Amino acid sequence: MKNTLRIAVQKSGRLSDDSLALIKECGIKVNNGMGKLKAEASNFPMEFLFLRDDDIPGYVQDGVADIGIVGANEAEEKDKQVDWVKKLGFSKCRLSLAIDKAETYNGIQDFEGKSLATSYPKILGDYLKANKINADIHEISGSVEIAPSIGLAYGICDIVSSGSTLMSNGLKEVEVIFKSEAVMLANKNLSTEKKEILDRLIFRIDAVQTAKNNKYILLNAPNDALENIINILPGMKSPTVLPLATEGWSSVHSVIQEDDFWEIIEGLRNAGAQGILVVPIEKMIL
Repeated sequence: MKNTLRIAVQKSGRLSDDSLALIKECGIKVNNGMGKLKAEASNFPMEFLFLRDDDIPGYVQDGVADIGIVGANEAEEKDKQVDWVKKLGFSKCRLSLAIDKAETYNGIQDFEGKSLATSYPKILGDYLKANKINADIHEISGSVEIAPSIGLAYGICDIVSSGSTLMSNGLKEVEVIFKSEAVMLANKNLSTEKKEILDRLIFRIDAVQTAKNNKYILLNAPNDALENIINILPGMKSPTVLPLATEGWSSVHSVIQEDDFWEIIEGLRNAGAQGILVVPIEKMIL
């Protein structure tokens, strides 16, 4: 396995689906059908291990897997000796404190001397210590949200996505203590060959992520408005300007960031741009 990078991925669930979708977008083909726990890519030097998410940081530390994709919450909680290679931008959620919805909440000081149930005792303990709060932490492995209703704890600390699970159990979210997303971890002692393969993988992931955060835009503009439009559309270096068959008009091509999309579009229209076409980008190499 000297020239093959072994990657650990959650065996099922949203994180698994999102991880494999990213790998596919990177042009890497893998078939993990029929519930297999191990598979090889057919066109890239990579082997896949499909594991429980909370086991992945440990396997990466021990060298069973060279790299792994896991939620930052699990990586932080397990606190293994691994390198955090890259944030991946998907499977976002948060670790939050919640209490009975009928309780009045005045601030973090309300947890002083109280009991809290969680599956994340390290993250919670670090947060309470940083805020100088003394509270009892009850570590439980599942169904954390029922702890207040059965008298086990005053509040809970658990993963929240939409908040619907909290609401259905009569709880309200009062403090966000950790924001999580998928991250890539790596063993600290990768060989030179495996580091080169990892670099190739990161290059592909960067191209996919950059493309998702940007849009390709084409528009028609009167030549007397070009200067204003170019100032609105700086692009990566500068927009491409091509003459149209209609005299006095040009076609302008550029790339804009997703976060600035609507503000830029409004500015372009006000500057006289017409026929604005926005196209998603599949890959983008900088």
